[in-house]
Amino acid sequence: MQINVHIRVDELKDEMYLLSGIEVAVARLDLLHPVVSGNKYFKLKYNIENAKTQNKTGIITFGGAYSNHLAATVFACKEAGLESVAVVRGEKTSELNHTLRFCKEMGMQLEFVNRNKYNNKELLYPFFQKKYESWYLVPEGGNNEAGEKGCSEILSHIDHSNLYTHIICDIGSGATFSGIVKSSQAHQKVIGIVVLKGAEVMDKIFVNNLAPRNNFQLIHDYHFNGYAKKNDELISFMNRFYLQHQIPTDFVYTGKLFYALHSLITKNYFPPGSKILCMHTGGLQGNLSLPPGTLVY
Repeated sequence: MQINVHIRVDELKDEMYLLSGIEVAVARLDLLHPVVSGNKYFKLKYNIENAKTQNKTGIITFGGAYSNHLAATVFACKEAGLESVAVVRGEKTSELNHTLRFCKEMGMQLEFVNRNKYNNKELLYPFFQKKYESWYLVPEGGNNEAGEKGCSEILSHIDHSNLYTHIICDIGSGATFSGIVKSSQAHQKVIGIVVLKGAEVMDKIFVNNLAPRNNFQLIHDYHFNGYAKKNDELISFMNRFYLQHQIPTDFVYTGKLFYALHSLITKNYFPPGSKILCMHTGGLQGNLSLPPGTLVY
């Protein structure tokens, strides 16, 4: 699919930033498209292109029941004239949630797999690739070479991105972070806020995959007890952040990202003179799983 890609940058005004002698800006990837929002467009761009070039029937991909990736994939496939299949983590429920209803209504075929089998990716991917031989397989979260290639283009769509001293983004599957590190300047430090619990193995994986680059750091302190986990403190922060800056966040990725940014600033992590670019990677549809009234936006 083709969209007009220009990433808006919002400057954040906060007395704490002024007192710390730093500047903070937000790259609003969430505004790129109402469905294929945030980093999803970049992750899918070359995967869709590859599927069409290779004359595949469609795309088969993987995700949880509230996956932004699944919702974006079915929309992008439909726009490109491709079919789509989702292998969904967990047992099928009697009533589909809003994400899976959207996927099904858009024509996506759903395959449900229990969590134990789903987590064994070494068997899961080959099994479904054999079952859907004429389909192009995209790993969970779009985390493959094509997804990373697309994400490496993100900074090129941000005016004066080379002027920032720090770039900070959330990490789920890792494709966005890898792409940003590879396209960053040597003087820039790229910080990844890991939203998964117990994912310290990522440090070694990124060191190996991104060598010889060493201008990055992963921080594991802000996952709020695990992927898609939350508490009242996080929700309260998200509401305060919106009321102050009019920027909506989600509780899986970007809420934790901006919470981490705020915490790191209070701990004087960033030296005076820092210019920080925060990547808003989208994913807001996941908030629909929250009870009405939880968020003020």
